[in-house]
Amino acid sequence: MVRRVVCPGSFDPVTNGHLDIIGRTSRLYDEVVVAVLINIEKKSLFTVEERIEMLQEVTKEYGNVRVEKFHGLLVDFAKQQGIPTIVKGLRAVSDFDYELQMAQLNYRMSGVETLFMSTNPEYSFLSSSRLKEIARYGGDVSGLVPDLVLRLLVERLRG
Repeated sequence: MVRRVVCPGSFDPVTNGHLDIIGRTSRLYDEVVVAVLINIEKKSLFTVEERIEMLQEVTKEYGNVRVEKFHGLLVDFAKQQGIPTIVKGLRAVSDFDYELQMAQLNYRMSGVETLFMSTNPEYSFLSSSRLKEIARYGGDVSGLVPDLVLRLLVERLRG
């Protein structure tokens, strides 16, 4: 039996914190599906296709990671893909409060389990939105994102 899991997010852009969770998860499961959320309500810096390309490039070393896009309910995507488990990274207690409620709702709706993985303390402060804000004002975000993402982020923000 193949052990499959989904790691969802918007990944706008993917950070080293995201990669930490994806990489650690890839050592525990046979297949990791990184699910990129399509959210037409939200103004993203990168298109869904650009985020997928970035993720495919920065996760290719793992070999058991596949990147897909989804819209709607994550549990519906998981069920359609035959994936019984969601993995979510937690940075702080505030993340846990929100994610626990989502996990309980998801389980009630579909029976899909959610596992929580604590983030590496090196990335506990890191979020895509904070990272974009720092980069917009010319701050140094090297070491917080993969080199490819850093280059694309700088190019996008310089317009």
